[in-house]
Amino acid sequence: MAASASTLDLGSSQTASTERSQGETTALMIAWAASEPHRIGELAFFESEGGAQILGRGGPRDGSGVERTVFYRQRPGCVERTADLAGPGLSREQLRVRPEGSRLRIERIGRCAMEVRGERVDRCVLEPGDTLLLKGQLLLFCTRRPRKLAPLTSAKLADAPVFGAPDSHGIVGECPAVWRLRDRIAWMATADEHTLLLGGSGSGKELAARAVHALSARARGPFIARNAATIPASLIDAELFGNVKGYPNPGMPERPGLIGAANGGTLFLDEIGELPEGLQANLLRVLDEGGEYHCLGAAVAKRSHFRLIGATNRDPAALKHDVGARLVLRLEVPGLDERRDDIPFLARHLLRRAAAKSPDAVRRFLTARGDGDPEPAVGATLIDHLMRRRYTTNLRELDALLWRAMSTSQGSEIEWSESSPSVAAPPPAAIEASDSPAGAAEPPPEIPDPSADRVRASLEEHGGNITRAAQALGLSSRYVLYRLMRKYGLSAE
Repeated sequence: MAASASTLDLGSSQTASTERSQGETTALMIAWAASEPHRIGELAFFESEGGAQILGRGGPRDGSGVERTVFYRQRPGCVERTADLAGPGLSREQLRVRPEGSRLRIERIGRCAMEVRGERVDRCVLEPGDTLLLKGQLLLFCTRRPRKLAPLTSAKLADAPVFGAPDSHGIVGECPAVWRLRDRIAWMATADEHTLLLGGSGSGKELAARAVHALSARARGPFIARNAATIPASLIDAELFGNVKGYPNPGMPERPGLIGAANGGTLFLDEIGELPEGLQANLLRVLDEGGEYHCLGAAVAKRSHFRLIGATNRDPAALKHDVGARLVLRLEVPGLDERRDDIPFLARHLLRRAAAKSPDAVRRFLTARGDGDPEPAVGATLIDHLMRRRYTTNLRELDALLWRAMSTSQGSEIEWSESSPSVAAPPPAAIEASDSPAGAAEPPPEIPDPSADRVRASLEEHGGNITRAAQALGLSSRYVLYRLMRKYGLSAE
């Protein structure tokens, strides 16, 4: 849905779809590595017109003439080649990987067993979104990536953390969507305009708002955060604008209200779309230039020089139109379904946080890292499950899944088991029928994605309205539709 003339959309599905579709290549990403955990997030690219490559331990033998798979660390404007694989359980020639369009046809030629969705196979075809486990050694995730990420325009790569670590604002991730988010946050921090953040529940909208504030000229001012949906309708004026001493009841202390407290800084109202339109109207005057407002009981108007950052997981059209018009900048924060490549980094970050918060609960899973600092040890089954499932509440759901896995893990590694509660079954990997062992249990049936024609027709029928088109298709959220639009190369126009 096109932004109005008074807003600037910095996260539209059309822009993201265009960026993703240019020069993308199928790649295998290391999602888990038993003996080389520092290699999480490294990528090997396979051009659709290229020939077969051999993936295995070490480099090629002299004079072999066989093209070997090479892994890279990728960041905006730069690609760094990394060392050869060194897993002791891998053969020198372990897999033969042949690209076929966006798919990868894989054959096991080494001694390490290969599993896809828990079934031992010798051949398989991977689609983007599938995983492949080399038993006890590597978990590989099939994805689509541009060969080179576009250089940053506002953020600075020099300020980036160690690969895969959280940045100074707590944002974790190395995928293109997160680097675009960092770049746009850096630019938005220079534009002192009221802002609307869009994104699913648990996607990290408050983290993005705090980053905008920290990078802006208001960084020394206060950052006031409140969930707008929790403000009672009868108290909205008092909560927003405050009251003078003794009003409305004798002995009532003077309060500045959220807007007064945010003077010189940023006011973050989460779930602003949950405010009824009548209550949203209370914001109109103070959002105009000058920030004029009245405390309850005051005869003289006050002014607050603040920036409002609102956040919603609703369609922005649900906002009162004149409130939406005053939220000049728009930025969409990607959910986990749009940044699946970052799940291993996020899981590691959340587990480290859990170890710091609840050391007694996590102690038996701790293992020494290369630098001697212990961290929770995870098994391949956990990362495999997390990579292949779909998410509705994003980081909140991921955090809950990690705690549930810890509660049911019996050994010293955090594993996923059938006793670990699960909300939805992950999508099946594309195993060739001839490779499935006789008598193997069939995976549970799953509702297939709607076709490209159905998605296109729904978008046309609803005039590009993402929310209504998603509802008509029976999708769980508009973010699932965004994923399908990227998959099929469609835009909202």
